[in-house]
Amino acid sequence: MITAAASRRAQELAAQGVAFVTATVVRTQRPTSAQAGNVALVLGDGTIEGFVGGSCAEHSVRAYALAAIEAGEPLLLRILPFDGAGEMDATAQEFAREEGSVTVQNPCLSGGAIEVFLEPVLPAPRLLVVGDTPIASAVRQLGAELGLELVGAGDGMPEPAAADLGLVVATHGRDELHTLRRGLEIGVPYVGLVASRARAAGVIAELRGDGVSDELLERIDAPAGIDIGARTPAEVAVSILARLIAVRRDKRSTAPGSIGAPAAPGGATSMPSVLAVDPICGMTVAAVSSTPSLSHDGETVYFCCEGCKATFEAQHAHASAAG
Repeated sequence: MITAAASRRAQELAAQGVAFVTATVVRTQRPTSAQAGNVALVLGDGTIEGFVGGSCAEHSVRAYALAAIEAGEPLLLRILPFDGAGEMDATAQEFAREEGSVTVQNPCLSGGAIEVFLEPVLPAPRLLVVGDTPIASAVRQLGAELGLELVGAGDGMPEPAAADLGLVVATHGRDELHTLRRGLEIGVPYVGLVASRARAAGVIAELRGDGVSDELLERIDAPAGIDIGARTPAEVAVSILARLIAVRRDKRSTAPGSIGAPAAPGGATSMPSVLAVDPICGMTVAAVSSTPSLSHDGETVYFCCEGCKATFEAQHAHASAAG
C-alpha cells in the first residue's frame, strides 16, 4: 500500500504536471528483499523514490517504468532469475508471461522473482486552440471531455511548444501565419488549419512565399479534421479531435507490443527509445544520463554497472591491441 508520504509526493508531482510512474510490488518469490505492497515513484529522469527491491531489480523497474511513460500505458513487469546458460530458474516458471505484461530475466537477481505493476501518471496533453470562432469553441468544449489541457485565445496568444500535442488555428484569417509557422518549426505533432480548401491553399502559398519549406507545409492538416461530411461547428470539432486522437495514439505506440517483448542480449529486437541492453550481462537498462555509459563506434553503449562497463572497455582494448 502506498504510504502517506508517497501519496503526498504523487499529488505534488501531478499538480506540477510532472510525468511519473507508481511502481507497486504485487507479488514476490523468495529469496528477495522486496515485499508485496512496497511502492516507489519513478520520475522521467530515472530517479526512484521508494523501495521496490535491490539495485538489480531497480535497473529493470527504472527501465520499464520509463518505457511505460513513453508508451503511456500501464505494465505488469515480471523480473525473473536465470542460470548461467540464460534459462529461467525452474521455480520461477509459475510467473508465466501473459498479455499486458513483460517478463525479463535479470542476470544478477539473487534467486527470487518479483512482479511489479507500473502505472504511468502523465500530465494532460496540451492542445492550443487559436480563435474565437464557433468551431474553436466547440473544439475546446469537446476536447476537455477527452482529458486534454486546452489553451485558447482567452489565455492570451498561446506560444506553441514542442511538448504540445496539437495546434488548431481557427481564426478565419486573423494572426494565423505566425502561429502556424511557429507550430511547424517547433515540431508540434498536429497542426490543423480550419479553412475552406481554397483559403487553405492560399495560406499555404503565403507560408511558402515566406520561406517555409514544403516538407513542413505538408504537415498542415488543412482543412483540419477527418472528412466525415461535417457541417455544424460541433461536427467539425469531432472530425478535428478524431484526427488528433489518431496522431496522439500513433505518436505513443512507437513499437506496438514491443514494450511487452523481452529484449534479447545484443539489443536485436525493436525496443522503446528509453531502453538499452547491456552488452556484457544482457540486462535491459534505462538509456538515460544517470546510467553508466560510454561512446563506442559513434554510438552510446549503456551498462547496468561500472563493472560491466569496465569489462567492455577491457575487451575492446584487448581486441584493439591484438589487431
